[in-house]
Amino acid sequence: MSKTSGGRRALWSLGLFRSELLVTLGRWRTLALLGVLAAVPVLIGVAVRIETGDGGSVGGGGGEGGGPAFISQITNNGLFLVFAALAATLPVFLPMAVGVIAGDAVAGEASAGTLRYLLVAPAGRTRLLFAKYVTTLVFCLVATLVVAVSGLVVGALLFPLGEVTTISGTTISFGEGLLRAALVAGVVALSLSGFAALGLFVSTLTGSGITAMATTVGVLITVQILGSVPQLDMVHPYLFPHHWMSFADLLRDPVHWEDIQRNLGLQLLYTAVFGSAAWARFTSRDITA
Repeated sequence: MSKTSGGRRALWSLGLFRSELLVTLGRWRTLALLGVLAAVPVLIGVAVRIETGDGGSVGGGGGEGGGPAFISQITNNGLFLVFAALAATLPVFLPMAVGVIAGDAVAGEASAGTLRYLLVAPAGRTRLLFAKYVTTLVFCLVATLVVAVSGLVVGALLFPLGEVTTISGTTISFGEGLLRAALVAGVVALSLSGFAALGLFVSTLTGSGITAMATTVGVLITVQILGSVPQLDMVHPYLFPHHWMSFADLLRDPVHWEDIQRNLGLQLLYTAVFGSAAWARFTSRDITA
């Protein structure tokens, strides 16, 4: 009997996750967010093409995170548009999109009056919350891949492709460059996991989806401002966006893993803390909507 019950719960959980994923990715709001993200590499690529086409040159200064350095390499190799687009979207656009999805995960159901009906099902609150978080993580990956694929396609159309010159000055094959690009996309997606957990926690605190989304995005902006204040440099390493640009180390030869590991460890810590807080809040609150 227990095995049968456990099997039914597992099937329901799988069905619940599938339903959540289809609903989330099928919303017009989600598609609009992905459309905006896909447009960023197009804008960067066209701007670089116009500048170089007019006889100008793209500045090659090495700014924080290697963003400008990536841009300066686009004309030599279109693959660098992937890295430049991810560097441009990661500080604001990608996390804002994730904040909208995470903030609406629970609060949106409450404001729509569908949350209590979801809880009638045998999956229970814990499984529902877990399905919401995993769905948000999938969106993190999908959003990152949209930027990366758009960058690759636009880069291939507007610029030459070939061997990749790493930040260290060595040259790797185009195939290995593609592999590095895939690793970069994976690291960027994982870099958003801690913020996704924070957004999910905020979503459990209110019954208004708009309020939860605005609060989550507001937290992002506040933390970004704190990270830019030199007087607070002691707390910077503990802010979730601090190591986001560490993905640039994947383009070194050999790869420098130290900051990447710090980044992923910090995201895991944020996920554990805010995931636990979301679970504690969601499993103890009264659901009336």
